[in-house]
Order: sequence, then C-alpha cells, then structure tokens
Amino acid sequence: MPSTPAAPSVTDAAIADAAARLAEASRSRTPCPPVRDLIGTTDIAAAYAVQQRLVADQIASGRTVVGRKIGLTSEAVQQQLGVDRPDFGVLLDDMAYDAGEPIPVRCFLQPKIEAEIGFVLKADLDGDISDDAVEAAVGEVCVALEIVDSRIRNWDISFGDTVADNASSGGYVLGERRVSLAEFTPVEAAMELTRDGEVVSTGTGAACLGDPLAALAWLATTARDLGEPLRAGQVVLSGALGPMVPVAAGDTFVATVPGLGSVTAPFSLEEDA
Repeated sequence: MPSTPAAPSVTDAAIADAAARLAEASRSRTPCPPVRDLIGTTDIAAAYAVQQRLVADQIASGRTVVGRKIGLTSEAVQQQLGVDRPDFGVLLDDMAYDAGEPIPVRCFLQPKIEAEIGFVLKADLDGDISDDAVEAAVGEVCVALEIVDSRIRNWDISFGDTVADNASSGGYVLGERRVSLAEFTPVEAAMELTRDGEVVSTGTGAACLGDPLAALAWLATTARDLGEPLRAGQVVLSGALGPMVPVAAGDTFVATVPGLGSVTAPFSLEEDA
C-alpha cells in the first residue's frame, strides 16, 4: 500500500472546519458530532491534514512532540472501519503519566484503555527502513498502557474521524522496567490486563499487525515519507495487543507482559481530581 496519501479531495475550508469542531470539543470537554460530513470517511489525506492542523496549534501553544502512537493494528478493526491500513497519532509531552500516578478522569472525555508495547528509540529512522534498521533503532522496550479517547460523541467514528482526531489519542503510561530487543521478542508477548484485580483483556504480540516490530516499521516508513520521520528519544506505542476497555473514576488497571513486568494506572475519583 502507498505510504504517502494523495492530496485531499476536500477544500481547505472543510479541513479548517473539522479541526475547529474537534478543538472546541477538546476545549469545552463536550464530545462533538463526527467530522465525516466535512472530510468523508476514507479520505486519508484530508484526515491527516486535520490532524496536522490540530497538532500544529498545540505545538504553537507550547506543547512538544515526544513520539507517535499506532492505531488500527487489528485486522478485525480495519475491516470494521473499511480500511486496509493502520493509522497513527502524535504523542505530546502532556499526555505522559508516570506509572502508578493517579490519573484524573476529568482530563478525558470518553476514555478507554489498552495494553501495548512501548518502544523508546535510540536512533533516527529517516533513511533505510529495513527490518535490521528498525531493530537497531530501538533502544528500550517496555509494557505500556494507552488511554484512548475520542472527542467525537459516543465513539461514533469512521477511519476519517479517528485519524482527524489524532487517532483518538488521550494519554499513556510506560512501565518502569526497560529491556533491549536482545532480551525480549515483541511478537512473543503475552499480555494480561486487569481492572481492580479482575482480568478484562488478554492478547499477544502477534495481534498487532502480526508483530509489533512490523507496526513500528510501518510507522517509520509512513512518517519518513510524510516528511516527519521518527527521531532518537521518541516514544512509539505499538498498537493494542488486546481489546480496549472503558475507564471509570476509581478504576485501577494493571497490564502485565512476562519479560517486561507490569505497569499500573489508577484513575482518581472525580471528587479527588
């Protein structure tokens, strides 16, 4: 599949209106209608143009890009949304939470959580994107929790809606144990996610585009071709290893992957937030 989308088929005004709708939902903490009435459901270029406009505005307000997240890594979800590729969003500095740190639910609109593999890069990926180059660029691997969120009411999303909405990004937590690829093989990951001690999601590395490293290679190629390559020091979230789970105030989630240990995300009660 081509990495670089063609030019948007919609007007600049439609892209601006979609970005404004999503920005207002974020500002007001009130989910909005889908933006597919403005940019369509499968216009990849238009959807990323909206995302880029939103991220540029956030950078202008003082936020910093610290990495990327990969989404739609499950074939079943791709089929559900009528697409044949994953998507990606941008991670900003204020999306990161420390392991075990209480996370205020009020910071999100409609949060859900999923367990993933986190990669911390030690080299740029702006040239050769061979398997060897991708593996050589990975400095550390850890278990991660991604808080996915949608500014779109009731998660009523198409491919275009979620991409425009920064791939439904919300926040993330990285596990404190970090290992190298010499110590851990991502495709062999076996994940268990619990909520207040009860297992609510399980999955494997193979559920993520067949191999989380394949997801990383896809992202590296796409980012390079779009002129915004992955850089040393950035964090990349692989995409879900298992089904995502709704989040409520007072929940405590723990994701465990043998070989990587566990990571905990407690969500504070509203009155304590």
